[in-house]
Amino acid sequence: MRIIVTEFMDEAAVELMAAHHDTLYQPDLVDRRQALKGLIGDADALIVRNRTQVNAELLAAAPRLKVVGRLGVGLDNIDVATCESRGLMVIPATGANALAVAEYVIGTAILLLRGAYGSTAQVAAGAWPRTALSNGREIGGKTLGIVGFGGIGRLTARLGRALGMRAIGFDALLPPADRAWSDAQVEPRTLDALLAQADVLTLHVPLVPATRNLLDAARVGAMKPGAILINTARGGVVDEQAVAAALRSGRLGGAALDVFEKEPLPAGSPLAGCPNLLLTPHVAGVTAESNERVSTMIAERVIAALASCH
Repeated sequence: MRIIVTEFMDEAAVELMAAHHDTLYQPDLVDRRQALKGLIGDADALIVRNRTQVNAELLAAAPRLKVVGRLGVGLDNIDVATCESRGLMVIPATGANALAVAEYVIGTAILLLRGAYGSTAQVAAGAWPRTALSNGREIGGKTLGIVGFGGIGRLTARLGRALGMRAIGFDALLPPADRAWSDAQVEPRTLDALLAQADVLTLHVPLVPATRNLLDAARVGAMKPGAILINTARGGVVDEQAVAAALRSGRLGGAALDVFEKEPLPAGSPLAGCPNLLLTPHVAGVTAESNERVSTMIAERVIAALASCH
């Protein structure tokens, strides 16, 4: 059988698949759409990250396709309904990158709360901005607000609590009486209550109609003054213009955004030049270790899925 991989994957996992099946690994195929459409006609499995759009048009060009492997967890770039109608298996790497994302959240929260790590050039040049940098905040004792209490949200809560944070959470699909909250020592809240109380707000929800623009201008305005916003979920969940305005006005104490409405983030975005802002290119879940875990999980599951199709 034939496997096509369109985005970067750990080489050892590619070799594992190649030992079982004809495997085409071209991580730049994501940017060569016509070439991909030409190659996918005889593919039995397709493996992608978040940039390859597995839509009805591409699926129509793949009559032999049986499996779509996702090197990550979000499925908004995959037409799941069409896959299901054709009986295709869609396999995400659930849980494999959770630690990478949780560490990103806590690391950026510490950096933004403290606000003291951008002075290297000044200090090296002989300046001594000690007074200006003496008002940073500690993460211990702060309230961590988690929107979306799945695997990543729960692990983030555990890391935050280990540093002395109080954790509160909101999940539209998880009733307040669910044991998951008490097991994790996280207090359930309504979304409005969470926004008002959280010193650090972190988002862990998929992009679906109910979550699009979840953090709109009104909700950004309802956040606790000086709060830190961290978004590693999907860009469409947050109103970027509202975040930019809140940063410029000082309403927000800082933000770390790893995902955007349009990726790459277009030049001239309202976010450009905002104070206390960290921008990263959708890499919160990608580390050397998580890439190995994600890639190995998907390689093994795709091999098993193809074996079941015989």
